Amino acid sequence: MSERSLDLDDFSDLIERPHGALRRQAEERRTRTGLPPQALGRLDDLGEWLSSAQAQVPVRPVANPRLVVFAGDHGVAELGVSTREAGTAHHLVRALLDGASPAAVLARRFEVPVRVVDMGLDCDPAELPAEVTRHRVRRSSGRLDAEDTLTLGEAEEAFRAGMAVADEEADAGCDLVVLGDLSVGGTTAAGALIAALCGTDASVVTGRGGGRIDDLTWMRKCAAIRDGLRRARPVLGDQLQLLATVGGADLTAMTGFLLQCAVRHTPVVLDGVVSAACALVGQRVAFRAPDWWLAGQLGGEPAHAKALDRLAADPLLEQGVAVGGGTGALLALPLVRAAAALAAELPVHESESAPSPTEQSALDAT
Repeated sequence: MSERSLDLDDFSDLIERPHGALRRQAEERRTRTGLPPQALGRLDDLGEWLSSAQAQVPVRPVANPRLVVFAGDHGVAELGVSTREAGTAHHLVRALLDGASPAAVLARRFEVPVRVVDMGLDCDPAELPAEVTRHRVRRSSGRLDAEDTLTLGEAEEAFRAGMAVADEEADAGCDLVVLGDLSVGGTTAAGALIAALCGTDASVVTGRGGGRIDDLTWMRKCAAIRDGLRRARPVLGDQLQLLATVGGADLTAMTGFLLQCAVRHTPVVLDGVVSAACALVGQRVAFRAPDWWLAGQLGGEPAHAKALDRLAADPLLEQGVAVGGGTGALLALPLVRAAAALAAELPVHESESAPSPTEQSALDAT
């Protein structure tokens, strides 16, 4: 990547698909366990996906997962599109850091370290740990219905911050990221992005949010997405400008994070509609990138189902979880770990020959 300017086209060259030949080898190994085909359902597919992502057969256990949560406030919340007051996302972050949120409880139970990245919370940085706020681009994002949520310079800074976080996690040995978000107004930004990228109307993607808004609030949210969509459509060909127009700092950083995770061969479990919206933008940037991402769950937002359909991503769970923070994705983590354990530890029949050294060399060279 050039240090002078951010060229998103570079990702198309940098991102490779997971190791297809090793996925076939994982499938062949599975046939030698003696279990009937499809006896383990989607766990077979998960194990083979992990093998190809790790470039290793048998797959390694998932030993170092990490919950990474991007946080920010959105100016559109001033319109009353959420049950929460504008500028209060830092309360959600504090609950996660204090171990009092649903995501914190699950992360503690599953022994998953938590990292929170403040990209645009509307609070004094001194209220949160310096490690949380060090990547902040600005205090809250602009109102997407009437103005750009970021300047183009801020969007590049946020995108690069997301890339930097992905590099830091990969360098620290993270072998699976559980991706979450915490915001007020974030589902409105996600709805505008998904409507723009899927070519649909605001009413089709407008949901009730994490707080299950009432009808009047839903109408305000729908109107905000409609106005944001009008502003987003003219810049659909420029993904960074699109994120600057309606995405905000947290969604822009998440998109950079997802793409850089694909560059670094770090698999990611997506959570809700916000991470799905970022994945959809990432797919526009580099069509091979979604092969590194797994849909952990399907929430209650109609935009979420729309985005996953466009990504051709089949969610592992459908529990309707909408509280954010990576909660739904964390629920899928035991399935991913179980798939890795089964793929790694089920004994195979030695009567069936393993690939010869020559065959293995050919696989490795593919």
